[in-house]
Amino acid sequence: MITTNPYKKNLETRKNVWRFLPLIPASGEIQMAIDAWLLQQCQAGKHPPTLRFYTWQPAAISLGYHQKRFPETWRELTENGTLDLVRRPTGGRAVLHEGDLTYAVILSGMTGKRIAVYEKICEFLITGWKRLGIPLFYGQQGRGYREIANCFQTATGADLVSSTGEKLIGSAQLRRGETVLQHGSMQLNPNPELFQKVFNQSPTSPQLNLSHGEIMATLKAAAEDCFHIKLITQPLMGREWEAIKALTFENHSQN
Repeated sequence: MITTNPYKKNLETRKNVWRFLPLIPASGEIQMAIDAWLLQQCQAGKHPPTLRFYTWQPAAISLGYHQKRFPETWRELTENGTLDLVRRPTGGRAVLHEGDLTYAVILSGMTGKRIAVYEKICEFLITGWKRLGIPLFYGQQGRGYREIANCFQTATGADLVSSTGEKLIGSAQLRRGETVLQHGSMQLNPNPELFQKVFNQSPTSPQLNLSHGEIMATLKAAAEDCFHIKLITQPLMGREWEAIKALTFENHSQN
């Protein structure tokens, strides 16, 4: 029976070792708590840089940390059990998490302007999706996006769009000193009916016939190449889940 983390020994001798968390399907509340916990641990020097992918079950709308206004109908959708409504620790606008795959990167030692950090982290996304046959480019939208509720209605310099301008990946970031959490939604197969119900418009993202496994394997390899790292796969352990659940309880107590 394995009682120690295989990545921990590697960290003692190799600084280019990251942790890779296998796919986690869970509620938005749990997903945000995992990302927040990983950021805390990485900032404290207790955890290595991490790459992970996850899905939202049940489907959810995630609000940006500073997003105060949103349609009252969204509360109605959560009250009748159609969707969860959660708040991210990062900024940006609302994202409908249904038919998407979310990535998260947590690492320390990042300095410089925010957009430069975005570009450094997004390098593995651009490389990986190019290998999947879909070239991506940075969006061009300015500050006017703050008046828009739907994250995928516009594309800023932190977002990635197809060659025809369709937004595929919307990312958001939280920095604590030199430690960064960047996560983002990769829109793969959005439900047109639900998207219309939430945002009163049709999805603009392309429908992609790619499996989660194929996408994750390609992006994982791209991350190792772009960051010059070795990813060690290690699921969350019991004591880590306990700390994460304690964090969700703490958040409930504050609300």
